[in-house]
Amino acid sequence: QKVKNAVIVPVGAKGCFFPKALPKAGSREEYQAAGVRAYQAFVRGLLDVTDNIIEDQIAPPPRCVRWDDDDPYLVVAADKGTATFSDIANGLSAERQFWLGDAFASGGGAGYDHKKMGITAKGAWEAVKRHFREIGKDIQAEPFSVIGVGDMSGDVFGNGMLLSRQIKLIAAFDHRDIFIDPDPQDLAVSFAERQRLFDLPRSSWQDYDKSLISAGGGVFSRQLKAIPLSAPIRRLTGLASETATPTELMHALLKADTELLWFGGIGTFVKAASESHAQAGDKANDAVRIDAEELRARVIGEGANLGMTQAARIAFARRGGRLNTDAIDNSAGVDTSDHEVNIKILLRAAEKAGALASADRNPLLERMTDDVAAHVLRHNYDQTLALTIAQQTADEDVAAQERLMAAMESAGRLDRQVEGLPDSAAMRALEMQGQGLTRPELAVLLAYAKLATFDGLIETGAIDEPAFAGRLKTYFPDECQPFEPQMQQHRLRREIIATVVSNEMINLGGPLFVQQVSERAPVGLPAIAKGFEGVRRVFRLPALLREVDALDAAIAAGKQTQLYASIVGFLRAATPQAARRLELANDSVSSFVARYQPGADALARVIQTAAPQALREEMRKTIADYAAQGVGAGLAEIIARLSLMGASFDLVDLGARHGWPIEATARVYFEVTETIGLDRLRLAAMGVAPRDPWEKQALRRFGDDLAAKQRALTDAAIRWAEANGRADSEKLSQPTGVWAESLVRSWLRHAGPAAGDALAASAKIGAEGEWSLAKLMLAGAAVSELTLTVD
Repeated sequence: QKVKNAVIVPVGAKGCFFPKALPKAGSREEYQAAGVRAYQAFVRGLLDVTDNIIEDQIAPPPRCVRWDDDDPYLVVAADKGTATFSDIANGLSAERQFWLGDAFASGGGAGYDHKKMGITAKGAWEAVKRHFREIGKDIQAEPFSVIGVGDMSGDVFGNGMLLSRQIKLIAAFDHRDIFIDPDPQDLAVSFAERQRLFDLPRSSWQDYDKSLISAGGGVFSRQLKAIPLSAPIRRLTGLASETATPTELMHALLKADTELLWFGGIGTFVKAASESHAQAGDKANDAVRIDAEELRARVIGEGANLGMTQAARIAFARRGGRLNTDAIDNSAGVDTSDHEVNIKILLRAAEKAGALASADRNPLLERMTDDVAAHVLRHNYDQTLALTIAQQTADEDVAAQERLMAAMESAGRLDRQVEGLPDSAAMRALEMQGQGLTRPELAVLLAYAKLATFDGLIETGAIDEPAFAGRLKTYFPDECQPFEPQMQQHRLRREIIATVVSNEMINLGGPLFVQQVSERAPVGLPAIAKGFEGVRRVFRLPALLREVDALDAAIAAGKQTQLYASIVGFLRAATPQAARRLELANDSVSSFVARYQPGADALARVIQTAAPQALREEMRKTIADYAAQGVGAGLAEIIARLSLMGASFDLVDLGARHGWPIEATARVYFEVTETIGLDRLRLAAMGVAPRDPWEKQALRRFGDDLAAKQRALTDAAIRWAEANGRADSEKLSQPTGVWAESLVRSWLRHAGPAAGDALAASAKIGAEGEWSLAKLMLAGAAVSELTLTVD
């Protein structure tokens, strides 16, 4: 629950209560009434030790000694066994005059009905669609086979099996029945029958029209002692016998060959071979459960909780299976509840201020249902994309992930054993084998990175930067915008903004983002957050990302991931530069953007003519490659030039210092790069494979030092040009490549023999065999000598 909560404001876990005096021989109604009384006692007990807010003042609970700070924020959410209890809990909230009113328990008569919205299934379906898209299949347009756990009366299973008309449901089971349709011929007919069952007030697989089931299939009660196995069922399950017990049949179905295995019911059905059944913690399904190593599904969607153990997920992923975790796949439910609570707090304030009539609140909540769903599903889209991007460099990131986990352990934030993450020795073994963390492990790391970032943003006050204030408006649906004055006074204003920003930072930058930036720039989290926001705005990354999002299913998923990776790589490289400048100047994000965005725009306009020939040719090839894959020319050009746009900050600073326009500054900057061979050294560094984490850090430091030398050398060349009459207004207003080349070569000649010696030394090192870290260091030293010579 803790990792699932990374996308929402509250922290906490699942609560439970145990009714001790249920009637042993009573009717169902008496049994239910006793359960409700126990629930009421439990919730009253929670409220007994929770601060309240009365007339905008904290009111501690009476007869209670408090050892913690003020904390009036307590919410409960419906779960297994209490799905219909929201109104009961909200009645108790009213009874106690608790400040949250009916925002205390999400759902209920005046809340969002998760089953009616189908929100949990839709969130998990975003994950399933991405898995298939990344293996080249559009499941909204192409038929695909499914085996599931659940039935059509259930929220997650029922809604899920109506999310594509291409679903070929060949088998499913719940606690009552086993449904098998070995070869559905008319997917429209089977879809309509599933819809009919879903729409019934109550249904089971026994209600399915048997005449619509393909030859050899049927619906079989789990109460049967033996089930006859037709030839089609034997082919599907691999069972050789003529009959099987219900348990044997379900066990075989879990191992059957299918494209999607969809968990939408209660139970833990897959463990790792290394685990005992007891470790799965679900004794009722011990005989049905299989090992992950026996799975033949290509993709697993976890609409339900705990369908697999974490060790099983990792084992399946290591074999090439595609899945996330339940916390990633079915987070839309808690996300919707969180939106409901925060919207109700806002509307309650609007009612008190006279901006909203009480009678208008519930109709307004209902009208916003689709908008809330869109906000929530965007989170599912972004989180699964974050895992895809993190996977691209997983084998290269092991040492950095080890440092992150070790730091979190030292801070008491993480217990690797509890979360199923590898210990230090296992991480070293992965690195030696050239393997990285799997997607389920990355999902856990992603959540912990978000939680740590959220806490840091709140504790350091970083979230109070004015540039983040707009996130509050984007969190709420459009129809809430008239209540902006109440929004700004929202009691959870800072927490909402911190949740949005921490999710944006980590979803886009990855679990290692904050650590990687801090290792390259000696700044704190406030500067990193401001740097992230500054880069997003200066280079208009949100609009760029939306363009790439729009290519879903339009181009090959691998090529689309490459586009994302280019943007993320740029963000990671540019943020340290931005963070350093913001920290040194103690600047606001808006001032930073005003200073650098015009220069970045100007550079974008001239980059294809100002860059050196080799880099221009590389850009042209990249643009042609993207265009051939179906990427629009405009987007292809922006992505292709991103790697050079990181120079924007240096160019703006140099231009401002000397009063030079961007194009003239850029031409000299890139000419210095080409003439001295800095681009050659940068490419060489990218081609050297580090043998350990220290060499990796040394190579990164080499790249940063090279950028600093490039800046210093360009500054020296500009100063020489100004002192020697090579920078008149006509040349600066219409700079050419010939002018820049002549200027740089003249400057180096005037620097004397020492400059020539340094250049020759660097060239000689590069000419003798393959590059190594030692050779790079020597070449870097030669460039340092040149920097001293010409300064």
